[in-house]
Amino acid sequence: QVQLVESGGGLVQAGGSLRLSCAASGRTFSSLLMGWFRQAPGKEREIVASITNSGVSYYANSVKGRFTISRDNARDTIDLQMNSLKPEDTAVYYCAAGRISYDNWGQGTQVTVSS
Repeated sequence: QVQLVESGGGLVQAGGSLRLSCAASGRTFSSLLMGWFRQAPGKEREIVASITNSGVSYYANSVKGRFTISRDNARDTIDLQMNSLKPEDTAVYYCAAGRISYDNWGQGTQVTVSS
């Protein structure tokens, strides 16, 4: 089991930036697949970005070129740097972890982008 705690959400104007962080504990972090998901009101949860234990990253088309995912295996953390934010990025952002699939989730952090 992995415990995940997100931080860094908030309110920002369109075009601004935010950095989300996720701290993990309870399992060997370096072996985990890590990801960021988001869920907007009335919509299904969707993947935003992921990073494998070897550092290979994936991005949803909607955030490619604007968001950057990174991991620090020494600190057991992942970050999501979000630039050029748009109102449609408004959602609750969740950190997730697992070996093959995501079976551990954080409590979520709200990101609101005003126009």
